[in-house]
Amino acid sequence: MNKTGTIITANNKLQKNYQYCLVAPTGRDFHTGFTPRFSPKEMLAMGVFEGRYLNSCQSEYPSDWFEGALLSNKADPALNFFGIKSRQSLKVWREKGWIIDHDPRGWFEWYCRYYLGRRHTEIDSIQIKRWRGFSRHAGQIKANCIPGDLNCRPRQRQALLQWSHDPFI
Repeated sequence: MNKTGTIITANNKLQKNYQYCLVAPTGRDFHTGFTPRFSPKEMLAMGVFEGRYLNSCQSEYPSDWFEGALLSNKADPALNFFGIKSRQSLKVWREKGWIIDHDPRGWFEWYCRYYLGRRHTEIDSIQIKRWRGFSRHAGQIKANCIPGDLNCRPRQRQALLQWSHDPFI
């Protein structure tokens, strides 16, 4: 576990020499109202992003996050918890303006860094607002599915998991 004050340097395919300082304890001191259901380690172990997330930047994160993680060199929807494709490409995210410079892989990269203890007031505010907005998918599942029927709306359930919301409603 990294300690407050640690400087992390990201050197990977999408970022060169990007540095940030950990100012909060790992997994703690989250913004009021930001209550993700799963840690990044749990998400990776359950199967998110078709096994392709963080492949080129694993050295930035604790190695134990990748123990038991479902990872692949090519996108494999079967690795997702719900066994289906439930993501858009990074290209689409860029076109929609959903990528913020500090986190070129998107929301999950931001969440991993936030979980580690990085704080960036402006970016955190934007991403937490997006996380809150994503809960609308849980409302759609509750309105259209029998409780506990995990076969109902699996794409939305997978998306909820990938945004650290509870997909098991």
